Amino acid sequence: MASTAAQRASPARSTIRFLSLRGTQTPNLPFRTRAAAPTRARLRCHLSRSSDSTPTPTPTTSDQDAEPDPEDSLRVAFACGGAGAGGRVYSAIALADELHASLPSSRSLILGAPAPSLESAAAAAASYPFAPIPPRCLPRGILAAALHLRRFRPHVLVATGGAPALPACLAALLLGLPFVIQDQDASPAPATRLLAPFALRVFLAFNAPVRLLPKRKCAVYGNPVRMSILKCQASKAEALARFFPREEGLLGEQDAQVVLVLGGAEGSPEINVAVLNVYYEMLRKRKDRYIIWQTGTETFCEMESLVRGHRRLFLTPFLHELEMAYAASDVVISRAGAMTCTEILVTGKPSILIPLPTILDHHQTRNAYIMADVMGAKVITEDELDSSSLTSAVHEIFGDEKLMADMSQKALTAARPNASADIIRHICSLIGSTYPT
Repeated sequence: MASTAAQRASPARSTIRFLSLRGTQTPNLPFRTRAAAPTRARLRCHLSRSSDSTPTPTPTTSDQDAEPDPEDSLRVAFACGGAGAGGRVYSAIALADELHASLPSSRSLILGAPAPSLESAAAAAASYPFAPIPPRCLPRGILAAALHLRRFRPHVLVATGGAPALPACLAALLLGLPFVIQDQDASPAPATRLLAPFALRVFLAFNAPVRLLPKRKCAVYGNPVRMSILKCQASKAEALARFFPREEGLLGEQDAQVVLVLGGAEGSPEINVAVLNVYYEMLRKRKDRYIIWQTGTETFCEMESLVRGHRRLFLTPFLHELEMAYAASDVVISRAGAMTCTEILVTGKPSILIPLPTILDHHQTRNAYIMADVMGAKVITEDELDSSSLTSAVHEIFGDEKLMADMSQKALTAARPNASADIIRHICSLIGSTYPT
């Protein structure tokens, strides 16, 4: 098997302080599949439609060699990678949650980079078994993925992107295991273009990528969103009290203006610096304004040392209860990752998007301008981002109630909250038609 060129690390970003100053057929590996049973009924997948349904994930286990569940249980492997952005990982978790809510007897396995990684942490938090795939070395990654898949014996592999997805899909090809792809962005990733001809189906969030892929393989359903966000019923007052429990009179205060700042799991130095220069003035001039600010894990300590404490400021490295943050907020300032954009749509939040310009194929820039078209999101490029442009955008939105209502309504109209259910339904139909049951 020919080895691929090693991935090059992206250039290091400037520090906060600095910024603030300025095919041939290959024989299959042994892979046990079930023998055909003409009299056995096909697998049934009853999708959850009730808002009261909750996922019942399979407990984690370190014994990957354990005997699989009875033959009637559906087994699905998910390959994903974070690499600083959680969209691919949370897409896999959202689909696994929907699968288990729809079919409680099913089993899921998350494949991703070894711990410590976002995918390993997310799998543990959701109580799904996790299997590591070595990064940076494609042959080793393929071998590891093939071994994990052979032991787990899934009916299908779902690849949601990231570095582990490519070796997992190539391993699936060697094993004769069908796989599907779920691509979150407004333009398909290079790996999606490479693997699309071999996939059973390519699930897309937008219509635009269809022209770059085999059309007959594509299905546009939107991006999966975690159930915790979709089914959050907390009121704004209840959510605010979670972040500001000592603020007197908060529960009765419905006129609060709440800004949610998101920069991704690792954080955005550029967004952090811009907010650093305006947050105190925002809070000083408006007594009804609150800021929930996720700095990112890598930059939290430095930001904490630079930020002046305020009773209406909540500073955190990572938001573990993101659903409560959305419920509390009125305006979101964020990068334009595909999953964040999707969450903004399903929660109906007016937004100010600052796309990361260094992303391959300018995915975030494309996402941001699609958001501007469908819901009127404000887009500030990184070159334009400073305290003045950010303050102006915030004041423009908060200063026009009709604009806020219009942005919210357009976002909810454009949202596809049933994406997870639609994708799982489609996958179940593929399994039922290709695997004897």
